[in-house]
Amino acid sequence: MESQNIADFPRPVHHRIPNFKGASRAAEHFPRLPPFRAARTIKVNPDAPQQSVRFLVLHSRKTLLVPSPRLRTGLFNKITPPPGATAAVLRKCATSQGVRDFSIPVGLDSRILVDLLVVGSVAVSEKGWRIGKGEGYADLEYAMMVLMGALSKDTPVVTVVHDCQVRDIPEDLLEDHDVSVDYILTPTRVIVTGCTRPRPAGITWSKITCEMLEKIPVLRNLRDRERQAGKDVSIQAEPSPLPAAPLSSVGRPGEDSASAATVWVGNLAPSVRVRDLKQVLRELGVAPLRLAWQGPQHSAILHYPDAAKAQQAAASLQGLHLGSHPLSVSLPQPGQQRGTAPGGQPRQ
Repeated sequence: MESQNIADFPRPVHHRIPNFKGASRAAEHFPRLPPFRAARTIKVNPDAPQQSVRFLVLHSRKTLLVPSPRLRTGLFNKITPPPGATAAVLRKCATSQGVRDFSIPVGLDSRILVDLLVVGSVAVSEKGWRIGKGEGYADLEYAMMVLMGALSKDTPVVTVVHDCQVRDIPEDLLEDHDVSVDYILTPTRVIVTGCTRPRPAGITWSKITCEMLEKIPVLRNLRDRERQAGKDVSIQAEPSPLPAAPLSSVGRPGEDSASAATVWVGNLAPSVRVRDLKQVLRELGVAPLRLAWQGPQHSAILHYPDAAKAQQAAASLQGLHLGSHPLSVSLPQPGQQRGTAPGGQPRQ
């Protein structure tokens, strides 16, 4: 998609649900689907290629649900446009910023019923087999909704992709917890998959890790409910802690070890604002603990809890265009003072 210039902002499209040119044309098929016309409540993933889908749900005066970002604050939120919202306001509500500004959390006891589900895909086959970006959030969201009674096995699932994302997928890549799709919308066609592969009937607890439980409070809540119901909620064994690093590898006395957990981002376009950079960092899943904005220098310093997180962020940002400029991204070099740009010049 990058090499053929099919990709659209945010770029590059690696490690994310890829946005593409023609996403709005693909979305135009959505209101003509029979399940859409019958649906009252529709849940749509929050990624960029589904922005037009979210607008169409709101414009049709249906209830729009979106997942909470990385499931940290709950399972999903309901988008609530202001009274008398115009089409322009509804389009704003459908953006990632609008999702944050015009949504309210939906609790586990809300007894809400989702009539139609839209998921993002990196690739999908005409048989309805889907591959996401590899983090498993869409599959986990589906299993959690089944567990709380918001979905049934007959709830239709739709994905919106570019034609080039429709690929043959070997069945041996699929697992029991993977979610299949019933409809594939592309800029040129609608594919009815007729997929009969069973979808998850609930959470496969043996696939859940301690880290996931720590990061996703609603998952802990659901696990407690399952345990009280007498279900087996055994999760993956926690890995043994790594031995402590020898003191000599930590750093020389007096050296600021925190500098290893920073990322310098430069060459920001003059039109870019701090909120734009923060939005991209959230979408990439590499939001820092702290962001030091240096507007006059068109740069920023990102602070992370450890060097591994900083390296992950730097890798995710490499080659990314924000506005009209490709970002310049670097990690501190050995011996480089904290707060200096590459080359040793002070970050003013």
